[in-house]
Amino acid sequence: MPRLTPADVGCWVLKTGVPPSVIEPDWRPASARQLTRCVRRSYRLDLMAAGQPCLLWLSGRPAPGVHAVGTLAGPVGYGPDGPTVQVGLTLLADPVARAELLADAVTRDAEVLRMPAGSNPSWLSPAQFGAVRARVRAAEPTPAGLLGPWGA
Repeated sequence: MPRLTPADVGCWVLKTGVPPSVIEPDWRPASARQLTRCVRRSYRLDLMAAGQPCLLWLSGRPAPGVHAVGTLAGPVGYGPDGPTVQVGLTLLADPVARAELLADAVTRDAEVLRMPAGSNPSWLSPAQFGAVRARVRAAEPTPAGLLGPWGA
């Protein structure tokens, strides 16, 4: 695939193999958290900016899919352990399952589904982001504003 441009990216996908209940043991559905997530060094980091939509993707067998949604809270930072990004995420009561996305004609070709061991961050196209956002909106009785661009 050619290099991404800002127009290609509807939202960023930050992957984790650790369930949200382990990342933040007291994190409850419909509540927001500010987290620091590790990302891999690549040209994609230059495309990331505060305010862009993102999601937390749980990889693995038990419950793969979208578990939290939110926005990038700041620019990419560089520390001794590599690059990181600050995110504001709202935990979903009903995660969007990988199987649901594979069954959807718009999302089935998403990078995170085609290449599960691929880059972190991954991304969704604007159309894929719209399809996931519609699923989240339909499933989440969340207070206005808490989901940011996800609830719009």
